[in-house]
Amino acid sequence: MLQLRNFTPARVGLGAAGVSLPTREVLAFQLAHARARDAVHAELDIPTLAHELGDFITVHSEAHDRATYLRRPDLGRRLDPESRRRIQEKSGKFDVAFIIADGLSAQAAQRHAPRILELALPELNAAAWRIAPLVMVEQGRVAIGDEIGQILGADLAVVLIGERPGLSSPDSLGIYLTWQPRPGRTDAERNCISNIHADGLSYPAAVHRLVFLLTESRRRCLSGVRLREESNALAQ
Repeated sequence: MLQLRNFTPARVGLGAAGVSLPTREVLAFQLAHARARDAVHAELDIPTLAHELGDFITVHSEAHDRATYLRRPDLGRRLDPESRRRIQEKSGKFDVAFIIADGLSAQAAQRHAPRILELALPELNAAAWRIAPLVMVEQGRVAIGDEIGQILGADLAVVLIGERPGLSSPDSLGIYLTWQPRPGRTDAERNCISNIHADGLSYPAAVHRLVFLLTESRRRCLSGVRLREESNALAQ
């Protein structure tokens, strides 16, 4: 059982101290739990992201504080009026819009989203994709990308968002891709690349999947479960 711990971060082979767990394992669990809680309540460091990414549009959902965001998921899926106006000023005709959102782990978005974009954007630019201005969302859920993509006039919306923290990965990033984004799209109409973090899916592997899905989505004019059937064509 102890050998399994070399292959998984799952809590296996913890041992025993009498009828209880060893103290070190109890303390490790408490630390992991604290890190997950901290991740849920953390905020994006916008100035640092601006230094790393350059210009972007900063917007906000209708959930104007973290407590409201956690209690009212519906408000995190909609832009507030001022944000909607700000995005409308940048609308045009684009192939893809990239949106970074804090989600349930701002740490994940902060750490991993810039690295993903650093690898993905050169590939798309080389293929002459028309890329919309980057949008940064505070207190955002996945579905807020549908409204943003529609307002910008993008054929595809890609949301890079912090996933719900786990006890082994408080900073896991997810990428959600939607063809013809608009409010009301369902999760079945999206593709997801998840578990992007230091001990999970690597940046090159995530970008490979993303570019593949973007290319196929544009070619076939769809996303979601029908596109997911082609996932076995992805290189490992």
